[in-house]
Amino acid sequence: MLSQISHGNYYKLTCNEGKQMLSQSSKLNQMAKIKEDFQIIFFISISLFLVFSSSCDAHQFLRMCQFDSIYQLGDSLADTGNRIIENSLGTACSKFPYGETFFNHPTDRCSNGLLMIDYLALEAGLPFLNTYLKNDSDFSNGVNFAVGGATALPTSILAAIGLFSPSSNSSLDVQLDWMSSFFNTTGHAQMLKDALFLVGEIGGNDFYNAFLRANKTIEEAKTFLPDVIQVISDAVRVIKYGARRVVVPGNFPIGSLPVYRTAFKTNNSTSAYDEFNCLKDFNDFAEYFNEPATCHNELRNENPDTVIVYANYYNAFQWLSVMLFFWASLFTCSLVIGEKIRIHRFDVTYQICLGESLTL
Repeated sequence: MLSQISHGNYYKLTCNEGKQMLSQSSKLNQMAKIKEDFQIIFFISISLFLVFSSSCDAHQFLRMCQFDSIYQLGDSLADTGNRIIENSLGTACSKFPYGETFFNHPTDRCSNGLLMIDYLALEAGLPFLNTYLKNDSDFSNGVNFAVGGATALPTSILAAIGLFSPSSNSSLDVQLDWMSSFFNTTGHAQMLKDALFLVGEIGGNDFYNAFLRANKTIEEAKTFLPDVIQVISDAVRVIKYGARRVVVPGNFPIGSLPVYRTAFKTNNSTSAYDEFNCLKDFNDFAEYFNEPATCHNELRNENPDTVIVYANYYNAFQWLSVMLFFWASLFTCSLVIGEKIRIHRFDVTYQICLGESLTL
């Protein structure tokens, strides 16, 4: 069964109403033993894909859920300045046109404006997260440990299979060490019941380096894919620090990204491309990568008071692709340079490992 809620109704949804809606599903009743936080985080994490909305109701909704801090692990999709501190010579994202629309100057965010973590913080009524490597920062509302170019696997393991990470050595294990050091030093681990943890997105650079820098095939990449999945799953154990609400984002449909479509362009349009002119094999690989991330039943059983949610970036991106294609005929899996398209609502399916989905 697929439950559906219209966009308009979403903005009128409160945390308590969300709880009532979830209880209508017989299978979701299996989750009744989990605390009320489950309903809260489930709907709040959906805001990752509604962050562009200017709706007043959306602001009120997030703030009702009362996150007091956010802790972010990841790569350039979330890095707000760690990489530029690591690399004093600068990066591509430290130059224009990056940063031109919001800050009016580059901030090393790999965006012309804000990132998803920025929007999430704003909607939750929190300041932008300070980066871990920025000395003397205020970390009272959380910390951003993400580093642009970071991989899920340690660089030593990647090197052993012929892969190199020229952008950063601050892989997921390094970021987790930073987090451990931070909590041990500050004692913040005692105050995390109202914190939100985001474990990623991460792992995309492992395969970017494999496919585009080392010319690995999809079959070769599948040989170390289980290792990537395992380190991400292990990172979900941030719950040992006291995390009670954890979101684990999946990866994007990489076969829809311009860099992949350019590098692997082929005249074999019948078998290589789907109806949106995206590379089918690479998108199938991304789905294969994401599938294990949708379920963390073992961790849930071990930690019934902890909420662990999978954020489906793949479906969100595909929905956006279809809408752009439909609305403006501008999207053939390549963003039109110079066009500024503002999207105010996203569609996303959340799978919760009970055979049920909720689509907003």
